[in-house]
Amino acid sequence: MFPGPLPTNGFLAAALGLLLTHMSCSSLAVQDIPPIAAYFGTKTRYEEVNPHLLRDALSVRPSVLKPPSAERCSPVHLTAVIRHGSRYPTVKNIRRIQKLSELVRKEASRGSERWLQDVQTQWETWYTEDMDGQLVAKGREDLRQLARRLAVLFPSLLSEENLRRGRISFLSSSKHRCVSSVEAFQEGLRQHWDAHDVEYSHGVDDQLMRFFEHCRGYVEGVEKNRTALLEVEKFKHGEEMEGVRRRMAERLGLPHHRLTPDLVEAAFFLCSYELSIKSLHSPWCFLFDESDAKVLEYKSDLKQYWKRSHGHVISSLSSCPLFHHVFRTLDKAGRPRRSTEAPPEPASILVGHAETLLPLLSLLGFYKDQTPPTASNYHSQHGRSFRTSQIVPYAANLLFVLYDCQRGPRLQLLINESPVRFPGLELEDAPLYRDVRATFRHLLDGCDFHSECEGRTGGRGPNTEL
Repeated sequence: MFPGPLPTNGFLAAALGLLLTHMSCSSLAVQDIPPIAAYFGTKTRYEEVNPHLLRDALSVRPSVLKPPSAERCSPVHLTAVIRHGSRYPTVKNIRRIQKLSELVRKEASRGSERWLQDVQTQWETWYTEDMDGQLVAKGREDLRQLARRLAVLFPSLLSEENLRRGRISFLSSSKHRCVSSVEAFQEGLRQHWDAHDVEYSHGVDDQLMRFFEHCRGYVEGVEKNRTALLEVEKFKHGEEMEGVRRRMAERLGLPHHRLTPDLVEAAFFLCSYELSIKSLHSPWCFLFDESDAKVLEYKSDLKQYWKRSHGHVISSLSSCPLFHHVFRTLDKAGRPRRSTEAPPEPASILVGHAETLLPLLSLLGFYKDQTPPTASNYHSQHGRSFRTSQIVPYAANLLFVLYDCQRGPRLQLLINESPVRFPGLELEDAPLYRDVRATFRHLLDGCDFHSECEGRTGGRGPNTEL
């Protein structure tokens, strides 16, 4: 069932659209999920990374916490860096969706297949520009459910007492989708403890959560530098993308030249938005098979790699303020204190963007494959670790868990609620905190935002250390 024309007000339209789909799609069966759902890059649902949540959205795996069994350990602090939940398309993509819909409706051949008939006659574009990247109802649920799972995993840290005493800190980017996400996380904690009378507040800090906007070396050297994303442009017009474009044109009965690479991507994103916003297996999904989806995912990964990750040194160095903030917080939580001193805050919740998490993960040394992805090595990159669909889906999270153990404080890292080991410390799940600090000593003693972002002329060129 596809809704007909909806009211022009975007949020009223969205509410009606969600109501219409809720009746038939409130619990999308696993078999109804598009086969390409795991390849949507930064527009991937969190459930594709953790499929067990499709069966039970509140299921928790206590075994992910891995302090050494030979020591008595208890968690004393949690710092969570979280991406906002599922959102509407931005204005740029909404305009592309409208252009694509109009082109297909007016110029595509009338097809006999049901999905093509649905695209041409039943599907109505309901996205309006006032939606522009705002959090959707599913995105609020993403964060509420994450909060409830973490409260089960860390009951002593995200406890009702700590909530009522205001001992948990909350920070967000100023973007509406992030503010709405941190509020939804707080709602989830209230629901978990049935503490609906508790009032919350949160801070807004773009210097911390949108550091990339404030780093001149990054803005000039990558954001505004036409050559910085050269690999992306080459691939966009290369043979793999050309093949996807040709096959899509044939399936729609459109002249090849009428479909631009941007419109191909718009159709792919439409499939992802209908799934992440409405839990719909959209007819647009039938335009792509798995091999097409892998090509489009790679194009998205190239962009994120060369814009936000290891492609350019300055991209990861721009996250120095967040890196130092996290370790200052951990230092306070882990240091010995007198009995008269107030205990440290048990948890710090920081809500930002994919563009917040990727540079920080890169700075820490994660997902750096031996051979960087380029426009010319697609076929040798199928086993790459740098897959944004798996790293930064909606509601992605980086969890720093500090334990008090017999031999001293230990630190464990979880990415999307799964344990990972620090680069350089691969022998232990939760190494001693002093060993983690020693591993990152070069960053703790350096990584100065001002000198890296204002004084680093070399940061404006490609990373020659790949």
